[in-house]
Amino acid sequence: MGIVDDLLEWTRAVFMPIGDAGLFILAFLESSVFPVPPDVLLIALSLANPALALYYATIATIGSVLGGVAGYYIGLKGGRRIARRIFPERMLDRAENYFREYGVWAVLIAAFSPIPYKAFTIASGVFRMSLKGFIVASIVGRGARFYAEGILIMLWGEQMLAFVDDNLEIISLAAAAAIVAYIVLRKRLAREKRVN
Repeated sequence: MGIVDDLLEWTRAVFMPIGDAGLFILAFLESSVFPVPPDVLLIALSLANPALALYYATIATIGSVLGGVAGYYIGLKGGRRIARRIFPERMLDRAENYFREYGVWAVLIAAFSPIPYKAFTIASGVFRMSLKGFIVASIVGRGARFYAEGILIMLWGEQMLAFVDDNLEIISLAAAAAIVAYIVLRKRLAREKRVN
């Protein structure tokens, strides 16, 4: 068993016994400081009681967005000084350009995909993204991710879990690519409209 497996087991052992409160706490912490995604617990709880899968998705979304706001304020108050403890300087420069170019879309993609969401919550504060835009993008991205998991478990249970487990990266990358394609197309159409 490796370090990641040990951490996942520890997370289940600590948070699973306290049910939905544990899910909320884990979702909150993961969005700002903790490395284990709440999906681990959301899926376990939903498989144990599929009728409550959407309830668990709601708990995970609320906890994650509120934790994201905490991460945002960590970045806002700590600025580049705190960001340098998390990212190398060149990565910070790249992230800043990415935020300037894509704004809330960067947060939405990170909130939905396997990209570490907490890095984007903190960076959003560092680069002073609109808090309102940050919250909306977080609700949409995290909600879409957690509700999709809940619905799939309600409908197909263990079968869907096995499929998602085998194809999670492909599914997430395809969804992120679709969002990026939409952003690029939208910008191109806006540019053409200004020219005409």
